[in-house]
Parts: sequence; structure tokens; C-alpha cells
Amino acid sequence: MNQFEGKTALVTGASRGIGRSIALTLARGGAHVLVHCNQGMDKAAAVVAEIAAAGGRAHAIAADLAAPDGAHKLAVMVRELAGPSLHILVANAGLAKNAPIAEMGIEDFDRLFAVNVRAPYFLVQQLLPLFANDSSIILLSSLAARSTVGDISAYAATKGAVETLVRHFAHALGERGIRVNGVAPGVVDTDMSEFVRTDAGREFVLGMQAIKRVAQPDDIGDVVAFLASDAARWISGDIIQADGGARL
Repeated sequence: MNQFEGKTALVTGASRGIGRSIALTLARGGAHVLVHCNQGMDKAAAVVAEIAAAGGRAHAIAADLAAPDGAHKLAVMVRELAGPSLHILVANAGLAKNAPIAEMGIEDFDRLFAVNVRAPYFLVQQLLPLFANDSSIILLSSLAARSTVGDISAYAATKGAVETLVRHFAHALGERGIRVNGVAPGVVDTDMSEFVRTDAGREFVLGMQAIKRVAQPDDIGDVVAFLASDAARWISGDIIQADGGARL
């Protein structure tokens, strides 16, 4: 239960959904968790309060990762709170946009890549001096990186880029003992996938999965915690498909 005791973790987009689950799971394992949000500091503060009520330690921090200097500003705050070392980084914050190719606008396209790709890249860059020699970096990908699901081609492209970053980061940082992996969820019952809360949406999801239930955030949080733990010490450069056997 104390597998992360003495370690500090940053989870981006941790005020709700999958990020919230990841933050709570790491905190239960003893980690000091930095709970990031782009906006909605009240929700991030609620996650911190929940962690504190359970005897854990956490701080809420806000930064707009769509801004050109968003990752840099977040890194400054992390350096102030993390102490000498950062042991776990979970780049979970992300945006999705459901739009046919003909209707995708340049501003939306650029914002997707800014938050989903540019921000994790420069966050890793800016935090390099803080990573301990046994740190774990986990980037959130998606089923959409390998399978067509709806009109989300631009979003899918960002997740394809994320999976490329996983491999390159793992290669570049491996000599320091830093592991880099990705987790690719399928459809999860979160605000980003509200359609699954309708009968038609639920039927669609169950029809493409081997496991016949709708995923919950904790299903993903537990996989991330595994990759962050010493139990995954020999895994790097890999993408874990946490999708209930979707599109087999």
C-alpha cells in the first residue's frame, strides 16, 4: 500500500475523470501528488482535500497548457513544490474534438496539438533536471491512435504523435534509468465521452469490446499506477492498451 512512499508525482489534468483517479490512486500508495488543472481550481482543490482526508499529501496547481509557455510555467511551480526530485510524471491532460475532416478549423486543430502533444514534450524537457534516476514517465494515448472511432481524426493524430514520443523519450532517457510508457484507454465513462451514458452510446461501446461493460476511470488509474510502480521496472517504451479488448 506504500509503494510510492517518499515519491512525488505530477498528474496533469487531474481535477476530474481519469486524471482524478490517477491522482487518488498514487496518493493511496503514499505519493505526494501535484494535482494539475488547466482551469477549475475548485475541482482540483477538492481532489487535494480528498487526499488529505485520507491521510495523504497533495497540492493543487493550475496552468493553461494550451498557452505557448504553459508547460514552462507549470514546470516552475513543480520545481517549487516537488523538492529535489520528481519521481512520477503522468501527462494525462488532453483535449478532444469530434468533427468531420471538412469541418475541422485551424484554431481547434492547433489547440489539440498544443495540449495533447506540445505540452507533454516541453513538460518533460523542462523537468529533466528534477527526474530521479528511477523515475517513471507515463503519457496518455488512446484507442483512437490505432483504430477509427467516430469523427476524431485530428485528435487521433495527436495520440499517434504521443505514442511516437513514448518510444523516443524511452530511448533518450533510458541511460538514466528513467522509464517512459504510454497507456491507451478505450472509451471511458468520463465527461469527455458523455455519449456512453446514452443507451445508443453504451450499445456501441459494448459492441466493439471483448469485455462487456463500460470502463470507469479507476480501470485506467490502476494501470497507470502499475506502470509507475517498481513492479513495472523492466517495462519501457511500451504502450499498454487498456481498452477492454476493443477492436480485436
